[in-house]
Amino acid sequence: PRHMDSVLDILDALESPARGGSPGTATALGRGLGVCSTPGCRAVLGEPPRTPKHPPALTSGQWQLLTELLHYDPVTPELGVVLAPDGSTVALSPLLAGIEAGLRSGGFGRPLPTLDPPVDPLLAVTIAEALGTSFLLARWGDNTTTLGPGGCWDDVENPQNYTLIGPQSPVPDPVAIGAMDGVVLGARLARGPLPVAELLRDYYGTGNGSEAGRPPSSYRRRDFGELAGQERLEKEVAAVLGLLRTLSPSPELLRNMGTQEVAAVAHRAAQEFSQRYVECPAIVPRCLWGARPYRGTPALLQPPLGSVFLHHTLEPARPCRTFGACARAMRNMQRFHQDIRGWDDIGYSFVVGSDGYLYEGRGWHWVGAHTKGYNTKGFGIGIVGDFTAILPDPDTLALVRDELLPCAVRSGHVRPDFILRGHRQLGQTDCPGNALFQEIQSWPGFQ
Repeated sequence: PRHMDSVLDILDALESPARGGSPGTATALGRGLGVCSTPGCRAVLGEPPRTPKHPPALTSGQWQLLTELLHYDPVTPELGVVLAPDGSTVALSPLLAGIEAGLRSGGFGRPLPTLDPPVDPLLAVTIAEALGTSFLLARWGDNTTTLGPGGCWDDVENPQNYTLIGPQSPVPDPVAIGAMDGVVLGARLARGPLPVAELLRDYYGTGNGSEAGRPPSSYRRRDFGELAGQERLEKEVAAVLGLLRTLSPSPELLRNMGTQEVAAVAHRAAQEFSQRYVECPAIVPRCLWGARPYRGTPALLQPPLGSVFLHHTLEPARPCRTFGACARAMRNMQRFHQDIRGWDDIGYSFVVGSDGYLYEGRGWHWVGAHTKGYNTKGFGIGIVGDFTAILPDPDTLALVRDELLPCAVRSGHVRPDFILRGHRQLGQTDCPGNALFQEIQSWPGFQ
């Protein structure tokens, strides 16, 4: 299966001391198989070693999977991705490039070269070059897709095929996620080497259905933002584009571009990336949590809407803290709403798990069935759990208050002067629970 657990099994075999492995084994193998194939990445990490032979530590099936995952092709980036236990889809090429840059920055392996103009190696090989290239292509071409899209797996329990849903850019969502993870983990390795399998296992956790708790990977947006805020990212995109100009041959996209034009591209790239992947929460699409089809014909909303209505799900009563648990909760709620209540679909616009993710219900575009009499006037946000006596954890509250609501305004789905209400204010119900209703009265927009 194209799951992170499969990659961890391969890394365990490659890094086994009994078989002569070390923390650098996986990155050296990755470079030989095609990781870091772009001009800027090669300038930072050096030319790749010769194509490696099948290591005796791996089975033929493991070797075949690894070669497919690490032979990065920008035309078909969806072939180099795996499903992580937190439900995110991760491109391995920028992830391993960041890990190598981190290891070498920390003194493990060959020293990194001194470049002119200077660039941050970790950001250059993970996101800065890809981001700069994407926005250069948009500047010169008719294709205006610069970031995204996301996609879905054929089966989250046994993932084999991943399909992008929408026009492809040089930075589809899995590449952005792999790059952010590469920065976070590379920064960790710069402080001291660790076996890569151990590092990834701690970061991603294992087992899609695990109830053990929220893995560190679900905090990637916050952690990446702390390491590479918009201002720093803008500086590094401009620096990498400057580096590409010095290479021979220099990219056609950069010819006849002045310094100010490059700076403008870097500014737009950093701003849009930060808004999409750092400031806004990740949304798990319907196809990933296993939604049934909508029954009937959905009605379109007319954004921007003036209201947001907050709910608790009541059932399940316990907050879900993993992708597996939250996806099951979504399927159960949809089944109840369709089969028992007779609705066309799950009623909420979005549902918030305590795993760090939003789950797409009716979404931004379709009228929901969450707040009777007001469904066309606002979005219904449900938080998984019973919050009559207790509150969601602080991270979940912050996700809604500090990320989802401002993002909804910036993206034009909600008016800047929106009104936030609890469900009980508009109907005969205790929803969203006494504890949560008391909490939201201090939030911006509450009325």
